[in-house]
Amino acid sequence: MATTPEKIIREIRINPIVPSESVLVATARGLRPKKAEEAAPRDTRGHVETCPFCTGNEHMTPPEIAAYPDEKNWAIRIVENLYPVLGDDRSNPNLSLGLQQTIDGYGRHEVMIDHNRHGIAVHEMSEPHLALLFGAYRDRMEQLYRSNKRLRYVLVFKNFGPAAGASIAHTHSQLIATPVIPDNVQAEVTNSRAFHHKNHRCIFCSLIDEALTFEATIYDRESGEIRRKIDVGQYVIERSRRFIAIKPFASRYEWEVHILPLAHQGDFLRVSQEDLADLARVVRRSMARLDAVLGGAQYNYFLHSLPHDVDCEDCEASYHWHLEITPRTSIPTGFELGSGLFVNTVAPEAAAEKLRAVALD
Repeated sequence: MATTPEKIIREIRINPIVPSESVLVATARGLRPKKAEEAAPRDTRGHVETCPFCTGNEHMTPPEIAAYPDEKNWAIRIVENLYPVLGDDRSNPNLSLGLQQTIDGYGRHEVMIDHNRHGIAVHEMSEPHLALLFGAYRDRMEQLYRSNKRLRYVLVFKNFGPAAGASIAHTHSQLIATPVIPDNVQAEVTNSRAFHHKNHRCIFCSLIDEALTFEATIYDRESGEIRRKIDVGQYVIERSRRFIAIKPFASRYEWEVHILPLAHQGDFLRVSQEDLADLARVVRRSMARLDAVLGGAQYNYFLHSLPHDVDCEDCEASYHWHLEITPRTSIPTGFELGSGLFVNTVAPEAAAEKLRAVALD
């Protein structure tokens, strides 16, 4: 039996968290000839003699900052980045040259070696190890904030594959602490605070509630045909007792997935050990679904949490920390770079359905 082709979607979707950020969902564009990002070659070796991040080669990295569970039998190791984008070795005054202004590039840039196995993927890591990894993120973020009051934001992120910015094959994450709040995080904070002021609830919590309870059918007034149908759970990829993985309605990337705590929590530093264990399960299963559908896609993931800044002290009730996973399956076009409008060629509803359909143990 021939399969019914998916309905062509061509519409601009507005990000409810940051309304100025729009996404053009244009599924017909996915039919055009194009060169997609190639799957990143997986180096699955457990140990590489020349890799500075492999066990036995600790002398090849900058000085160790911390190790889990300990320095001798480490499973996770934190070191300074050899080529930092920011550093604490200097402190120049801010400058104003007419309309041109500078802020001193003060901060910290560190590498977290995620695992002592060279080529292990996130979905192959055990859940206890992932809980340890995200606990290490939390601990180091807290230490960096305490180290200097000038640091207003700590971003944790992971790059996998050359197109995503990874320069070393050994699994690793990075932490960058900055004296400024990144613009995209500030936009999330500002807009969620405005929503809370008007509606007296967190917009992220509202979106989670909609994903779990909302359904609607919109009909064409003239023909009576269904124009749009949203089913309960249509965008949910994974759900556990404490966390949920959602495919955003206005997804910038074809296979983008966001993971959020079900109970409101603004600052990632407040996660408990029970939270970490549950988060590990949702992260592992979400990454396994993406790997099954995409097979070795290059990706980034990054953690957005409440900034530690006096201007955000009243945002604990309005902001909601979350992990964004953004697989890189296409190359940005001139239209996207010139307009700032993301183009998504896979309907988020269809992507969510394919991810949910993956059979996991």
